[in-house]
Amino acid sequence: MAVVRPFRGLRPKKDIAEKVASLPYDVMNRQEAKQMAEGNELSFLHVVRSEIDLDDTVDIHDKIVYEKARQNLIKFQNDKVLNQEEKPVYYIYRQLMYGRVQTGLVASTSIDDYADNIIKKHEFTRHEKEQDRINNFDYCDANTAPIFLTYRKDDTINKLVNDWIKFNKPVYNFVSEDDITHIVWVIDNDDIVNQISNLFDKIDYLYIADGHHRTASSYKVGLKRREENPSYTGEEEFNYFMSVIFPDEDLFIMDYNRVVKDLHGNTSEEFITKVKEKFEIEEYNDEGQYRPMQKHTFAMYLDDKWYKLEAKEGTFDIDDPVNSLDAAILQNNLLAPILGIDDPRTNDRIDFIGGIRGLAELEKRVNQGMKVAFALYPVTIEDLMNVADAGTVMPPKSTWFEPKLRSGLFVHKLS
Repeated sequence: MAVVRPFRGLRPKKDIAEKVASLPYDVMNRQEAKQMAEGNELSFLHVVRSEIDLDDTVDIHDKIVYEKARQNLIKFQNDKVLNQEEKPVYYIYRQLMYGRVQTGLVASTSIDDYADNIIKKHEFTRHEKEQDRINNFDYCDANTAPIFLTYRKDDTINKLVNDWIKFNKPVYNFVSEDDITHIVWVIDNDDIVNQISNLFDKIDYLYIADGHHRTASSYKVGLKRREENPSYTGEEEFNYFMSVIFPDEDLFIMDYNRVVKDLHGNTSEEFITKVKEKFEIEEYNDEGQYRPMQKHTFAMYLDDKWYKLEAKEGTFDIDDPVNSLDAAILQNNLLAPILGIDDPRTNDRIDFIGGIRGLAELEKRVNQGMKVAFALYPVTIEDLMNVADAGTVMPPKSTWFEPKLRSGLFVHKLS
C-alpha cells in the first residue's frame, strides 16, 4: 500500500508566489532559462537552473553549478522569499488550462515504495540526467522539483479534497505567463491530514506520470543519505520525496510527434510505396493540417502535403500493452525498417515535438530542413497504467503532459 505523508514545505510568500514559480527545469535549454529569468531575481530557475547565474563557458554539470544552486536556495530562505511551515501539512495544487481542471495533492512519498514498485514506472532513465538532479537535490539538501504521480481515483479522497477547497481560501491564485491558472490550498487540520494519510494507505499503487529522472534521483539521494546515516530510522525526510498526486481522471495527455531529417536514401515515391506495405495511406485534401482522431491512425507531412495513415490489420499485436501503442506501431513498421531509426533515444536523425506546439510546428520544422513529420493520436492514462502494471516500458517520447507543474511553489527539505 502507498505511503503518503505530509511535510513541512518551504514555500514563497503569497505576494511573490507568481514571481518565484518557474517552469520545470527540463523543458528549456540554458539560454531559454536565462531569458525566462531575466529581470526576475526571485525566479526559482536560479535554483533549478543555477547555471544561468554563471558564465556561459561553465559546463552545466560542473560542481560550481550545484554549489550556486545551494547558495541561491539558502539566500531565498534567509531573505524570507521561502518560508518553512511550522508543522507537516498537505497542499492542494489545482491547475486550469483551456477550461480543463486538474487537482492534485502535494505530499511526500516513500523511496521504499519506489524500490518495491508500489510507485510504478513506465520509462527508462539515462544516467547523466539522473546524476544532474542527484547533484542538485544533494547540494541543495532538498527536493527542488516535484514528481508528477497519478493513481486510480478514489471517491473518498476526492471528497475530502473538494470539501477542503469548498470551505477554505487558497493561499495562492495566479495566472502564469503561459495562461495557466495555479491555485494552492494548505491542509493544516490534523484530523484531515491523518484521514488523507490513512486513505492512501488503502491505495495499491501510484504511477509516475512525468518525472522518471527526478524520481530516480530522489531515490538515489535517499540511499546516499542512508549510507551516511547508518542509524537512520526511516522517519527522516531523506527517506521521502516530494510529489503531486493526481487522480487519473483529471490528467490530460497530449500527442508527442516526430520529425525525421531524411528519407534514408529513398525518393518520396519509393518511401510512400514502402509505407503502403503496412499502412493504408490517403492524401488529405481539406484545409489545414490533418489530425489523427483515433488510435492506430497517423498524420504524415511530406513534400508540402498531409497524409492520413492507418495501420493495417495484423501489423501489430493488439493484446500487447506496449506494441499496440501508436508510438510502437510507427517505430516498428515505419521508422525503423524504412527510415533506419533504429534507436529513437540516440539517433540524431529524429526529433520529437510536444503536442502543445501544434501541428503547424511540424510543418515549420519540415519547411526549415527536416524531411518528413508524423503526428500521433495521444495515449491514454489507462494505456500508461497498463504498461506499468505489465512491468514494461513505453516507447520513448510517448506522453506529453500539460499543464506542467511549476517549480518553487513547494520545496521539500531532506534534513
